[in-house]
Amino acid sequence: AQKYSAGAAPCVCEDLSAQRRQKGKTPRAPLLTNAKFPSPDVDGVARMQRLIVPPGGTPQRNVMSENVPPVQTQSQDPDQEHDHDHEALTSPLLPHYQRASNSTSQLAIVGVNVCPIESLDYEIAENDFYKQDWRARDKIQNFQYIFMKWLLCFLIGCIVSVVGFCNNLAVENIAGVKFVITSNMMLTGRYEMAFLVFFLSNLVLTLFAAIITTFISPAAAGSGIPEVKAYLNGVDAPGIISLRTLIVKIIGSISAVSSSLLVGKAGPMMHIGACIASLLGQGGSRRYGLTWKWIRFFKNDRDRRDLVTCGSAAGIAAAFRAPVGGVLFALEEMASWWTSGLLWRAFFTTAVVAIILRALIDVCLSGKCGLFGKGGLIMFDVYSANISYHMADVPPVLLLGVVGGILGSLYNFLLDKVLRVYAIINKKSVTYKIFIACTISIFTSCLLFGLPWLASCQPCPLDSTEDCPTIGRSGNYKKFQCPPGHYNDLASLIFNTNDDAIRNLFSKNTDAEFQHSTMLIFFVTCFILSIISYGVVAPAGLFVPVIVTGASYGRFVGMLFSSHTNLNHGLFAVLGAASFLGGSMRMTVSLCVIILELTNNLLLLPMIMIVLLVSKTVADAFNGNIYDLIMKAKGFPYLEVHVEPYMRQLTVADVVTGPLQVCHGNEKVGNIVHILKTTNHQGFPVIDEPPHSESPVLYGLILRAHLITLLKKRVFLRTPVRIGSDAFRHFSADEFAKKGLGNVDKIEDIKLTEEEMEMFLDLHPFTNASPYTVVETMSLAKASTLFREVGLRHLLVIPKRTTGSPVVGILTRHDFMPEHVLGLHPLLVNSKWKPLRIALPRFLKIF
Repeated sequence: AQKYSAGAAPCVCEDLSAQRRQKGKTPRAPLLTNAKFPSPDVDGVARMQRLIVPPGGTPQRNVMSENVPPVQTQSQDPDQEHDHDHEALTSPLLPHYQRASNSTSQLAIVGVNVCPIESLDYEIAENDFYKQDWRARDKIQNFQYIFMKWLLCFLIGCIVSVVGFCNNLAVENIAGVKFVITSNMMLTGRYEMAFLVFFLSNLVLTLFAAIITTFISPAAAGSGIPEVKAYLNGVDAPGIISLRTLIVKIIGSISAVSSSLLVGKAGPMMHIGACIASLLGQGGSRRYGLTWKWIRFFKNDRDRRDLVTCGSAAGIAAAFRAPVGGVLFALEEMASWWTSGLLWRAFFTTAVVAIILRALIDVCLSGKCGLFGKGGLIMFDVYSANISYHMADVPPVLLLGVVGGILGSLYNFLLDKVLRVYAIINKKSVTYKIFIACTISIFTSCLLFGLPWLASCQPCPLDSTEDCPTIGRSGNYKKFQCPPGHYNDLASLIFNTNDDAIRNLFSKNTDAEFQHSTMLIFFVTCFILSIISYGVVAPAGLFVPVIVTGASYGRFVGMLFSSHTNLNHGLFAVLGAASFLGGSMRMTVSLCVIILELTNNLLLLPMIMIVLLVSKTVADAFNGNIYDLIMKAKGFPYLEVHVEPYMRQLTVADVVTGPLQVCHGNEKVGNIVHILKTTNHQGFPVIDEPPHSESPVLYGLILRAHLITLLKKRVFLRTPVRIGSDAFRHFSADEFAKKGLGNVDKIEDIKLTEEEMEMFLDLHPFTNASPYTVVETMSLAKASTLFREVGLRHLLVIPKRTTGSPVVGILTRHDFMPEHVLGLHPLLVNSKWKPLRIALPRFLKIF
């Protein structure tokens, strides 16, 4: 088994193993009659459904097996065995060989919590009931649907902008009180007491964030970007966008960032926006009396996905006051599915964020925002002045890009290894999680308080535009232990919030403010602390730590080339942050626009573009982007955009397996109950057979949730006949809509009598009669592209021949995972797509 683990992952995906057919023992018939298969995974993420065995009885013959010819064995007629037509249909594109059983397992570990990872139903089940409901809608209801789409986007923008502003304000004031009290004690010479206050305040804030995350919502740990990215790809990891996660994410992020841990709040803000959008799109709540009919249209995964995309864009826009950058971030990094209509709604949402933030910032400018009152980076506007650069400035910029790519790839490598170590420790018990968080906090406090003592005091500049030294507020000239008229340049970076440190590094006309040793010490400190701090069980982002780390080494490079370039050190800091972002996150367009909106200077565009392109190109030669590495470590079955070359050598028949459990169009209630209780699949093919049809016909696909709804309503028939239009009078559209989080109906909650178990259900009006299907001879690569682009959960495989069974099996997300496919076909490992990577030294491979 190949196991991936990460300390902040939300859940564990069950084993997805499957026993495969061997050469010479079983030909490639679509279905097997009496074969034994291990239990598949939960939800239809698996590609097969096991043979049902009633309690205390013999194996029940598959409904479809009556129409399957007998399975050929090696002892039968060799002429039949080598029939050319049969061989053309059943042989794969690859030669036969002995196959190892597939025992791959994708794991995502949080302590000992085990839960299933399911897929989302982005495809609308267009059954007769759904079509009748849409035909019954008038123009008013269509207007309601369109109006509510825009209204929800407006509400998302309003709520996310207010939350983002309050988040920044809370961090500035909580951390500000801590720094002011500590600084005042140091002014009076009480250094030991100042360290004790600094140490205890950081420890309490970290402990609080770790406790609420561990005991209330473990899914709130980390940045949230990998989780939301997987959600928009179709992976439904439980709890990642719940109300509990939203509350913990907001409070925990404020506490963790205020505790001087080198973590950011941009990633958590994106997760917060996604949670807000998902909760608004749940279509109300019966528990709280929110049952407004206008919002019932959004009780499906497809509309909820669009809202979550808008929410993620709004979160980035609120974190950096970058509306266009937020839209591009959602487009480039987050969304797997995009349309022009979604682009327009996402842009509208981020525009609302920008307008409301501007209004709230005006309040801060009047001095009503508390102690620090700067609002973090959302008020940053340092580079609005004109700048000039020449061709002689290009070589240092190219060097920045190369260094940023190397450092970014090294950062990703080390962070991935640290997260795996944390995962091993975290799974032992809850105590270990909290212990790690407290240990990191203690180490950080000692380091941040001790390092400024290594820096020498600098005399205050005579032409300074602000008070020097800075006392009682944020600024570039922290006094720390220095005498009057002097400042400690390292303390100016360390004894501030991360946002204020970035402002100090980016500030112009400060070329003589920092020393070379200060920049080098600060860079190494940020690089190490950002790696070890991200894995703590608390909401923690990577954007701000990467920016501050990149800005520090960028300014250091600017100091080295100060005599050979016209660019000031603050501009080098901006370019260094861009190069490190490109080297770690591997985004280009969205990062470029975010930095431009952050610094408010379009003249930086050419330089930033060059830096991002060079750093991304260099870093791609070593490893992947940080969010993909984290997502893989957490075990999310994410479908990549590119198709592996070996998938073009396989057909869908090479990965799909029977026997397949199906339902009749008119099925006995007892059979349905038995199927639902003995399997965990979420979709079942519906077959019509004689005498209801001339030959076996694939009528469609019915979902597990719809079967449970039918059983709950008890609209049973005493004979297997069509119910017709009478079915529409017994149900409403809300009963078949997507349930809210935590409100999934279970078959165990339905109690039926012996008489009811012998009755029948007509499944025709509630079956999706137009499911996506592929022929068994289609290449796996082509099916994978269709599956991802359309956003499917189930893909039915139909036979090449019209005789026999009308369906071969079901393809689901698990069938396209490289671990699964290569587990079935190990000889294809060498055909796996391998990016051009620079080989690491052997002594590093042991890690």
